[in-house]
Amino acid sequence: MKVVFADVLAKANLSGVCQTQLADWQAVFAPILACEFGKFCLDSRKIGAEDGFVLLKSVSGDENAAIARAQNFAKSVNDKAAFIITDVPADELDVAIPVVSHPQIRKVLGSLIAAQLQLVKPAPLPKVVAVTGTNGKTTVSQLVAQLAERSGVSAAIMGTAGNGKLGALEQSANTTGDVLMVHEFLHRMACEGVELVALEASSHGLHQDRLQGVPVEVAIYTNLSHDHLDYHADMDDYRLAKARLFDKAYFPTLAHGVLNADAKYPLLTNDALPSDYKIVHYSQQKPAEYHATAITPSLDGVQIALDTPFGAMTLGSPLLGLFNVDNLLAAVAAFLVLYPQKASELPDLVAQLQGARGRMQRVPSSEGLFLVDYAHTPDALEQVLTSLQRHCTGKLIAVFGCGGDRDKTKRPIMTRAGLDHADHVILTADNPRSEEPAAILSDMQQGLTCEDHYRISIEPDRKTAIAEAVRMAGKDDIVVIAGKGHETYQEIKGVRHDFDDVAVLGDVLAVAKKA
Repeated sequence: MKVVFADVLAKANLSGVCQTQLADWQAVFAPILACEFGKFCLDSRKIGAEDGFVLLKSVSGDENAAIARAQNFAKSVNDKAAFIITDVPADELDVAIPVVSHPQIRKVLGSLIAAQLQLVKPAPLPKVVAVTGTNGKTTVSQLVAQLAERSGVSAAIMGTAGNGKLGALEQSANTTGDVLMVHEFLHRMACEGVELVALEASSHGLHQDRLQGVPVEVAIYTNLSHDHLDYHADMDDYRLAKARLFDKAYFPTLAHGVLNADAKYPLLTNDALPSDYKIVHYSQQKPAEYHATAITPSLDGVQIALDTPFGAMTLGSPLLGLFNVDNLLAAVAAFLVLYPQKASELPDLVAQLQGARGRMQRVPSSEGLFLVDYAHTPDALEQVLTSLQRHCTGKLIAVFGCGGDRDKTKRPIMTRAGLDHADHVILTADNPRSEEPAAILSDMQQGLTCEDHYRISIEPDRKTAIAEAVRMAGKDDIVVIAGKGHETYQEIKGVRHDFDDVAVLGDVLAVAKKA
C-alpha cells in the first residue's frame, strides 16, 4: 500500500519533538509532499520500486569517506526510489529523484516512520519500558517482560539477547537496532497484540537518535562504568548520551523514571532531575522507594526483604549475585509503576523468574559450580566476582579476555578486576576480530607484578582455556567463563566461527566426567 508523504507528515505531528531552531518542517519536506511511496528503507540493497530511501551519513570516521559512500548509495537507488531523505548536503548527491536534506533529520525520522506504519495498518502501540546503563540492560529488560507476562500482560523484548516475544526471540545484530528496525518491530508487536515491550537503550542508539519517536513511558537507569570510550570522548560524554533517555525533549511520552540510587556515577545531576514526571529510586544501601533492607544469598538464589510504596514484602529470587538484586529491584520498580494493582502478586511472580541467557547461567555439573556470564567490562566483572565470593567456599576461578577493535584502555583494568576478586585468572581470547589475540593478551598484562603472574594462566585458545579451568576446579570451587555470555560465535579475522561458551563448557565437563 502506498501513502502520500504529506499524510505521513501530518500524522507525525513533529512540533516540539526535536531540539532544532527550524520552525516549519513543512517547508523542509516541500519537494516531496506530493510523492507517493511504499515504505521507508535504510538499506540501498533492499530498496523497492518507489520506496522512500533514508540516507544517513556515518557518525564516525573520515568525513570525506562518509560523503563518498553516501554518493555511491544515492546513485544506486536513483532509478528505484521515490525520493531521498538525508542528512548529507543535497548538492553532494548527483541524482535525478527529489532529495530532502537537513542536518537534523535524525531528530524527526522515527516519528515519520511510525506515522507511515500507522497509516498502512493502524494498531495501538505497546507500553514501552527502556533500560539504559553500562551493565544490566539485558537482564532488567527480560525481568520486566517476564513479570508482565507472568501476570497476564503480553510482553516482548528488544536487545542484545534477541528481539521478539519471550520464548521466541530472533537474533539481533545490535543492542539497539536502527531507527527503522525499532519502529517496524514495535508496530509488528502491536499488530500481534503485545501490550508491553521492554527494550535496551544503548548509548550509541541514544546518541544516534535510533529511538526517536518511540513512545517510552518508563525509563530505567542501572549504572555507569568504563566502556565505549572508543566512541565517546570521555565518561561525561558517555553519561550525557545515556541521560537523553530521561529528557522529555527527546521522549515527550515519559511518565516514570527509575534510577539506581547506589550507582557510583549518577546519571542525572541534582539540578537536572526532571520535575515533569515521576522519579523513583531503588537501593541496597540506603532508604529509597524500593529498598532491599536485608539480603540472604545461597546457591539457589537470594532472599530479599524489600520496602516498597506498597508496604514491606519478602521476595525469593532464583537469580544468583548481588548485582542481580539491583537488576531485580529495577524491574520490580518499573513493573509496579505501570501495574500498581499487581503488587500483591509480586512474591509469586518473582519466584518464577529466569535469568537471561548467558547472564550468570549455570551449566550442570556433578561437582563444583560452573557459570557463564556476559561480563565484558571491568565493573561488570568485578560485580560478578564479588557476588560469587559470597557463595564460594573453595577457589574462585575466572576465565575471560577482551574484544579486539574496541576500547584498549580497559584491557589492563579488566585483568586487575579479575586478580582483585578471583583466586586464579585464565586470560584467553574473546572476539579478537581483526586483531591478533597475542597482542590483546599482551595489553591485558600491562602493569602486572611478578606476584600477579603467579595467579595468571595465559591460553589464547578459548576452548583450551575453558578445559584448563575445568581441570583445575575442585568440588568446592566456582568457575565463571566471562565476556561472551549469550553469543554463539567467536569472530576471528572477520570470520564468525561457531562458539557457544555454554555448549563448549558442557562438552568439556562431559569429557572431564564432571557433567
